[in-house]
Amino acid sequence: MRKLARRVAASYVIADFFGSSVAWGLFYLFRKYFIENRLYGDYFEMELGNKFWLGILLLPLFFVTVYGVTGFYSDPLRRSRLHEYGKSILVTLTGVVVLFFVLILDDSVGHYSTYYSSFLVLFLLQFVFTWIPRLIITSGISRKIHRREIGFRTLIVGSNSKAEKLFNDIKNEKKTAGNLITGYVSMKGDAGGLGGGEVPYLGPAAAIAEITEKEEIDEVIFALEDNEYELVNDLVNALCHLDVIVKAVPSMHNVISRHAEAGPIYATPLLLVSYKKMPVWQSLLKQTLDYLVATVVLVILSPLIIFLAVMIRLSGPGPVIFTQERIGRYGKPFKIYKFRSMEDDAEPEGPQLAVEGDIRITRLGRFMRKHRLDEIPNFINVLRGEMSLVGPRPERSHYIEQIIDKAPQFNRILSVKPGITCWGQVKLGYASDVDKMLERLEYDLLYLENVSLYLDMKILYYTLGTILRGKGL
Repeated sequence: MRKLARRVAASYVIADFFGSSVAWGLFYLFRKYFIENRLYGDYFEMELGNKFWLGILLLPLFFVTVYGVTGFYSDPLRRSRLHEYGKSILVTLTGVVVLFFVLILDDSVGHYSTYYSSFLVLFLLQFVFTWIPRLIITSGISRKIHRREIGFRTLIVGSNSKAEKLFNDIKNEKKTAGNLITGYVSMKGDAGGLGGGEVPYLGPAAAIAEITEKEEIDEVIFALEDNEYELVNDLVNALCHLDVIVKAVPSMHNVISRHAEAGPIYATPLLLVSYKKMPVWQSLLKQTLDYLVATVVLVILSPLIIFLAVMIRLSGPGPVIFTQERIGRYGKPFKIYKFRSMEDDAEPEGPQLAVEGDIRITRLGRFMRKHRLDEIPNFINVLRGEMSLVGPRPERSHYIEQIIDKAPQFNRILSVKPGITCWGQVKLGYASDVDKMLERLEYDLLYLENVSLYLDMKILYYTLGTILRGKGL
């Protein structure tokens, strides 16, 4: 389904681009024929000049960017045509207002009423030629979902009466929301024969994360009995780092989460269990800033990077760039890049965290760590899409296993990209043991509950102060 989602999102982008091109072309001809022709009379010449061709290219790019920033291309398989209609009017109107003041307001006109007609025509053309193709695509996808030609691989958590009712409700939907039941897991770890044996038993609920990944599940639905509620939080914590949607039957609203949203009206009533997310426009701006800042920093600091590379090479044996496997978003491992600040082969007996006065840290390394210069190569990870400027610091699987034993909610921070800096690091600095990691985890969870671009800016501001004052380890 994820590949299909990418293809559908691309079709929306292409449709919006060409629709915007047609809209601008027709608006240009409208201006030429109905306004300039009447204004200049015999001196009027109909020609498609540079403005026409430049507009054909740039105006669609402008609108595709506006639509993208406002979330039109996110989650393309779960679209409401009614919501899309209202949102299309609002976003198109906003874009046309911007273009009106930038491109049209200083045009020569015979009467002020011309402004009104120009604005109205541009809005109608842009709306019609983008919304109608989008409606066709959305309707086609909805039709395939309702016919169960495509759908979301769904795992039911539960095996008793509520799970049985949920399965029958989904199976008998006249207008399905797209749930294709892949199987179920049981809280007691035994096969209960859900759906009269029609639904495959995939294993115990304790293995829900492994089952979800193995079966490529898109949605997980909790349908538990009253006496099974005590393990709900543990199951949600086990899933929250995976790229999967979690839902629940309405009767579980009081035990799931305060972030619960209602699903589609026409389908089986379910609650969408979610955590606070950054608004789409902020998320896209954050990603843009990640790439932009990382590029600028690597270019501007290139003389310092070369100098440090030479000094590290002269300081002793070992590589200039130290690489280590860390766990990133959705639990996927990646190689983090740092300047080597310790002696070569500093962990002969296995993972060992740096502590105050650690003899393994070189003299140059101590200076770099105080000013966080050893983390400059992290910006390469940002450009590779593995890290962000701000986000929970990535850890090694060795320590994650120890943290999860004490705090299963650690999985929640794996739902976002790890960062070069984070709230916990600003407050506590480097973690020298697992207890310090657990203390930092409290700030990471607090960050997730209050995530915003504004909070990211504050963390970056205080990180800069830490760097300048040399407050690192």
